[in-house]
Amino acid sequence: MTLKEAQARHAQLVRDIRRYDHAYYVEARPLIPDLEYDRLYRELVELERQFPELVTPDSPTQRVAEKPMEGFRPVRHAVPMMSLDNTYSQAELRDFVHRVERLLPGERLEWVVEPKVDGVAVSLRYENGRFTVGATRGDGTTGDDITANLKTIRSVPLHLRCDPTDCPEVLEVRGEVYMPRAGFEKLNAERAAAGEELFANPRNPAAGSLKQLDPRIVARRPLDIVLYGMGVLRPAAGHRPPQTQWEWLEYLRKLGFKTPECAWFCRSEEELIAAVNELDAVRKNFPYETDGAVIKLNAFEQQRRVGATAKAPRWAIAYKYAPEQAQTKLKAITVQVGRTGALTPVAELEPVFLAGSTISRATLHNEDYIREKDIRIGDTVLIEKAGEVIPAVVGVVASRRTGAEKIFQFPRTCPECGSKAVKSLAADEAEAAVWRCPNPDCPAQIRGRIEHWCSRGAMDIEGAGEVLVAQLVGRGLVRDVADLYRLKVGEVAALERMGEKSARNFIEAIQASKAREAWRVLYGLGILHVGAGVAKSLCRHFPSLDDIFEATPEQLMQAEDIGEVIAQSIVRWRNDPDNRRLLDRLRKIGLNFQSDLYRPAAAAGPLAGKTFVLTGTLASMTREQATAKIEALGGKVSSSVSKKTDYVVVGADPGSKLDKARQLGVKTLTEQEFLKLCGP
Repeated sequence: MTLKEAQARHAQLVRDIRRYDHAYYVEARPLIPDLEYDRLYRELVELERQFPELVTPDSPTQRVAEKPMEGFRPVRHAVPMMSLDNTYSQAELRDFVHRVERLLPGERLEWVVEPKVDGVAVSLRYENGRFTVGATRGDGTTGDDITANLKTIRSVPLHLRCDPTDCPEVLEVRGEVYMPRAGFEKLNAERAAAGEELFANPRNPAAGSLKQLDPRIVARRPLDIVLYGMGVLRPAAGHRPPQTQWEWLEYLRKLGFKTPECAWFCRSEEELIAAVNELDAVRKNFPYETDGAVIKLNAFEQQRRVGATAKAPRWAIAYKYAPEQAQTKLKAITVQVGRTGALTPVAELEPVFLAGSTISRATLHNEDYIREKDIRIGDTVLIEKAGEVIPAVVGVVASRRTGAEKIFQFPRTCPECGSKAVKSLAADEAEAAVWRCPNPDCPAQIRGRIEHWCSRGAMDIEGAGEVLVAQLVGRGLVRDVADLYRLKVGEVAALERMGEKSARNFIEAIQASKAREAWRVLYGLGILHVGAGVAKSLCRHFPSLDDIFEATPEQLMQAEDIGEVIAQSIVRWRNDPDNRRLLDRLRKIGLNFQSDLYRPAAAAGPLAGKTFVLTGTLASMTREQATAKIEALGGKVSSSVSKKTDYVVVGADPGSKLDKARQLGVKTLTEQEFLKLCGP
């Protein structure tokens, strides 16, 4: 694969994964099965391994894909809540065991196997035995304060079962909030009787409940919780803390927490495999949905020495069971238009029950996907999901074809505005197989741009939901994001389901957005390839949005991790006369164009002008501490190795970055050499 081809595929993968992440983590509205998501994610990881220059700060591989939810106070986790790497085969599971054995040669290893609960990750903090704060995972570093909602769950102890002198000074425990199967069925029966739309699966109402601002609503939902993970523990004076995961589970049970229904203690690889198989046989009897097993190294001291990557611990892994499959009829294929004009085909299915939810729709990705799988309207198709999400069409049951099936003709005109569709020949979309509506005035694109601008990650304008935006565009009140700022209360109040109070709140939210940070304005403009991370990186490098839009591609590429594809995309956007006029209007409206993230050139220091990449585990400091040290001395840290890299600092168990450094001839430093370079 050439770099040009890799850039195109990388851009498509990043777009898809970001969309799936947003739907799953922010909206609690998953779009594809875990198996398909993990396949796309692995492809992205491999692509970035082969072409490190494609890695950007906002790549899905650089962060635990999730964001804090609107309306709650942010809570910073004392210890990050990391995600787990996944595997789908026992051969890969054995490889995981062997990797850990190589990291701990000659040591006796013990394992704990627990069910992977299909719920919403939370952290509970107790101080001197009293429940003080409960939070969502959020982005892994910062979550949302949902203490009031968690208190409505009866199985969450408000006080630990311990004497005051025996209670830990601080205890932070992690687990999953879930909706039991029985409660889910009852809730859906009540909604059906009331004529309301049914929930697709138990996780969706559980996630939605925790997002409620009114705890009284949460209290009416049949939620429960299971706890299993350690965040922070400061035991009472004179008390020995648990030394292993097995002891930790027993410790939690003694304190009054609900722990997993079953757990297996394993002393060998074969016992571990047997436990995984046994869990698969009994998990359908649990009160909650599960989609796999979590395997953890038992001893905490060994966990510490094995360490973690930026995303996940090396001492644990999630083994996903084979997804369930079902057959159903493909009734029709519809085409949706996104804010960038992309035409996306959607499979309209005859409803079928699969793995706890009723399925009626599935994304078909693009025209090539339909052609490659030879999917026809009227086909009996095979669908699957990994336990919790809208499925993928993974194939056609050719033996059930009758001859009456129809080949789907992908539209060559936009189904929304009738404009002739085009397929971009730009380098970053050569393999994307995406047809687009080229009409910037297409109502669907206008709606998409407005919704993106108002979203929580961008300008965070409360109340700008899909229904309201559709009315604003349909009535001709809004044609671009600048039009939002001239709306009057009376105009909004006249819309359906909008009263004067709601309209006034909406207008106030719009006006409040004028104070948002400059990076949010840049991200909210919806420029292709400019995600939140890219916007922040640019605003750290340039003092204002005007400087960004006046910069040449070469100047843009001086910003950290900004490559040619992103730079050219920004230049193309700003060269459009309509976009330049939009910027002028937004500036006159009073939006913030000055970046408070801007960092002038680093002061001179022993590392001034040098770019470092860190790989492996350092003995004397964490990566965060090493990064802070480098930046304090005038250098900068990059996430990927390229010809611009000056040094690669190599710790224990280095990854592929070391191979890339050797391939490019980049100088490597041991930890001792790095510390010597930093000076006294």
